[in-house]
Amino acid sequence: IPVSSRQAFPLPSLPRKQPTVLVVCGPAQNGAIGLVCARHLRIFDYEPTIFYPKRSPDPLYRDFTTQCEKMDIPFLSYLPTEVQLINDAYNAVVDAVLGAEAEAAEGREPCAAILATLKHVRIPIVSLDVPSGWDVEAGSSGGISPDVLVSLSAPKQCARRFLGRQHFVAGRFLPYDVQKKFELNPPKYPGTECVVAL
Repeated sequence: IPVSSRQAFPLPSLPRKQPTVLVVCGPAQNGAIGLVCARHLRIFDYEPTIFYPKRSPDPLYRDFTTQCEKMDIPFLSYLPTEVQLINDAYNAVVDAVLGAEAEAAEGREPCAAILATLKHVRIPIVSLDVPSGWDVEAGSSGGISPDVLVSLSAPKQCARRFLGRQHFVAGRFLPYDVQKKFELNPPKYPGTECVVAL
């Protein structure tokens, strides 16, 4: 995941005196991206906490988990169902629950309970790639309503229905032949940035 600056997970407005972020990770690829996000947030002096209830047996994902643990990033053993506890403890939530690979996972536990809780938080939600609960093509069908969307590689079809405050694309790393094959028209990335606002 190309995360070279704090802008990659656009949280510069968080007050530095309490830069706390809850990173909620699902069991598949988007959850692994959430682990990488948490690690980068820590590098940029944020205070991430991870909720990762269904850990993947994939060795790469286990390595990401170990890296987070070695950076002293705390892991929650449960997600509070009392939404006010989340609102009081954190300044933002990173949604890395489902993503583009979601399929029918949103109806199964622990994802269903996580989505039910995230739908009620009042702090900003930053969704990675596809907001959890959204169909990758059709868009929202009762999923969460994030304030910020960070599309990975390129915006998915559902991003047309995104009504939040900011939309970023992290995709400068895409090889030219992939861009050509899928007829992608990537935005211009300023300087050495790997992320651009749309």
